[in-house]
Amino acid sequence: MAAQYSISGTTAKGIAASVERAVADGGLGPGDALPPVRRLADELAVSPGTVATAYKELRQRGVVVTRGRGGTVVAAAPAVASRRPPKVPDGLRDLAGGHPDFAFLPDLPALVAPSTGPRSHRSTPRLPRLEERVRAWFDEDGVPSGSVTFAHGALDCIARLLATELRPGDAVAMEDPGYHHLLDLLQAMGLRTIAVAVDDEGMRPEELRDALRAGARAVVCSPRAQNPYGGHFSAARRDALVDVLRQAPEVFVIENDHAAEIAGVELNSLTEGGLSRWAHVRTVTKYLGTDLRWAGAACDPVTLARHDGRLLLTSGWVSHLLQAAVLCLLDDPSARLLVERAEVAYGKRRAAFVEELARRGIPAHGASGMNVWVPVRDESAVVNGLRTRGWWVAAGARFRMAAAPGVRVTVAGLETARAARLASDFADALGESEATYGG
Repeated sequence: MAAQYSISGTTAKGIAASVERAVADGGLGPGDALPPVRRLADELAVSPGTVATAYKELRQRGVVVTRGRGGTVVAAAPAVASRRPPKVPDGLRDLAGGHPDFAFLPDLPALVAPSTGPRSHRSTPRLPRLEERVRAWFDEDGVPSGSVTFAHGALDCIARLLATELRPGDAVAMEDPGYHHLLDLLQAMGLRTIAVAVDDEGMRPEELRDALRAGARAVVCSPRAQNPYGGHFSAARRDALVDVLRQAPEVFVIENDHAAEIAGVELNSLTEGGLSRWAHVRTVTKYLGTDLRWAGAACDPVTLARHDGRLLLTSGWVSHLLQAAVLCLLDDPSARLLVERAEVAYGKRRAAFVEELARRGIPAHGASGMNVWVPVRDESAVVNGLRTRGWWVAAGARFRMAAAPGVRVTVAGLETARAARLASDFADALGESEATYGG
């Protein structure tokens, strides 16, 4: 493919932009090799240093990777591309998107009028009442709340935290399978990922130890409702992971507790282990409103200063109107009742589907949260087989690094009465897939 696309440019930025356009347009695909530095320099009549600088810029942005003697190739999921799921075909039941059941989302409050009179949002970026409420929220679960901050959603917060701590080329230990938007985010930031296998109790300690030995400078994990596997830290697993992390006190640890109130299990947080550098991030989009792009984070004092310093130089603060809406819903008894009902319903729906699969001899994982991970041999065959039966589920490829194949089923909107039918259809689709390979 690379031979068919003519890279142009006379400056490093121009050459990098040409390659990036080719990747975005499909002229260069994942795994396609770029010309060797000297050969491209001769073709473009520029110095080898100019081409080398262009390739370095592309590596830092996650567009390409270098494989030693294998040369420079387009990354498997380049930052200018997207691993967003395809549009749900008409007439199918969507169990792929990771969305909550909208029946359990409270009505958003009427627009909160801003207070009158001049004020400096930059000097008071957080509404004091919401900050107090968030501190109490963390305290309830044993997360140290001495330093808290806000952001525009969990991904925004994690991106800013990593940007203040790491540089392009640094490695981050990530769950495998893990949240695909996080995997894409790290690649877009030019960071390397080191896969850490997960099970029903979350990250595995020995695999995390191996990742730290391999040079990981940060760890991003989910203490519960792990997406897509559904695992959650037991107290014993939390303690084992803390023991590993204490051997590397310079490593920055981020917990993404994205489904805190609807996870269906208690929190066993790494932050209780006395780590040096850490942040615990929570958002509300899964249970208060999918358009409430707000997150709260508890962290160590150094992390607070670095995060808020970077925030001050960009957006400055999180909208006070948004903060007021979040505070209103957090304190609204009717909204809290809906969240409690959602947690119970999701637990029943998750358990019903896993049990129905087990009755048919199909192992699955879904110990907490809204998703169930089902190992399969051929993801595409199972996804297409379920599609013909009216279901739309997510192929696991975009969640995996080194993990075995599987599919993710979001059970938030799957009523318990329909779990048996989906499990039966799943068994049929799986049988068809296995028959293709001779059983």
